Amino acid sequence: MLITIILFIIIFSVIVLSHELGHFLIARVSGIRVKEFFIGIGPKLFKLQRKDTEYSIKLLPFGGACVFDSEDAADKEKGEAPQEGSFQAANVWARIATVSAGPIFNFILAFFLSLVIVAACGVTKPIVAQVSDGGAAQAAGVLAGDVIRRVDGKRIHLFSEFSMYVGLNNGKEMTLEILRDGEKKLLNITPVYDEADARYYIGIRSGAPEAVKGLELFAYGAYEVKYWVDLTFKSIGMLFSGQASVKDLGGPVAIAQTVGETYEAVAPAGFVTIVLNMMNLIVLLAVNLGIINLLPLPALDGGRLLFLFIEVVRGKPVSPEKEGFVHLIGMAALVLLMVVVMYNDIVRLFTGGF
Repeated sequence: MLITIILFIIIFSVIVLSHELGHFLIARVSGIRVKEFFIGIGPKLFKLQRKDTEYSIKLLPFGGACVFDSEDAADKEKGEAPQEGSFQAANVWARIATVSAGPIFNFILAFFLSLVIVAACGVTKPIVAQVSDGGAAQAAGVLAGDVIRRVDGKRIHLFSEFSMYVGLNNGKEMTLEILRDGEKKLLNITPVYDEADARYYIGIRSGAPEAVKGLELFAYGAYEVKYWVDLTFKSIGMLFSGQASVKDLGGPVAIAQTVGETYEAVAPAGFVTIVLNMMNLIVLLAVNLGIINLLPLPALDGGRLLFLFIEVVRGKPVSPEKEGFVHLIGMAALVLLMVVVMYNDIVRLFTGGF
């Protein structure tokens, strides 16, 4: 339990730090003063004042913030000209860059960690190593050694991308573009539902991971991030389509549970394996945080960006009162969602639903 808590704190802190550091660095480059930079929420455990900025670490590792001077448009509400160095005094493109830097730095973190993971572990390319007897793939004519290039026209670079597509395709027929002995072939396959595993299969297995290096390493690092981006968007799409519900959402408790289970599973393999698996969790969570924060929803970075782009189009900002009201409603909805997610966590914790 203690190791799980420590790993959880480290993982959350790295993700939040990368996000807030993005805001901080671009604000500084743009000449925007940062009043406060902190990691965590709740009472302050440590604080340090340096010039105009107070740096602090707070008790609970569930968030953080980079607070800019006059960020809430108070100067404009008073009818006063924004002071030099304040957020409101910066030009609109500097403000757009500063707000978007947080999510972008999450993706940068995910990319660099993916490079380390790929360099250490290699990648599993979409090459068929084995075809199961009596499976849908065998019936469609798939052979060992086939290279899966596209599924329903979508380019495939990793076997995990292909597995995700099959698992979330709800059993619909799909068209595989494969490469066999240098020749392109198109095969139609309908996945079969497995009652025991509660998912769809077509009956193929991948081979062992392959080492990559040079420029290929950077390409596959990007493909790894792309995989998590696609999975995140598909998950969001399932929520809106009704394939998943808010009951399926998990919060800090669910994440901590996953961290603990992952640690227990890989601990016998040694320290390096533990670190690589924790890195993989950071990649997943960093991509999730980056995407969610870019959604055009009030109270999130994406909501603030939406108002800034409206300012670009109109040539003047939206009324601070109207923008503030929208963000207030968004914050209330966000708090309600957090309560629901925490409730889900608690229910699963006591019912063994994880």
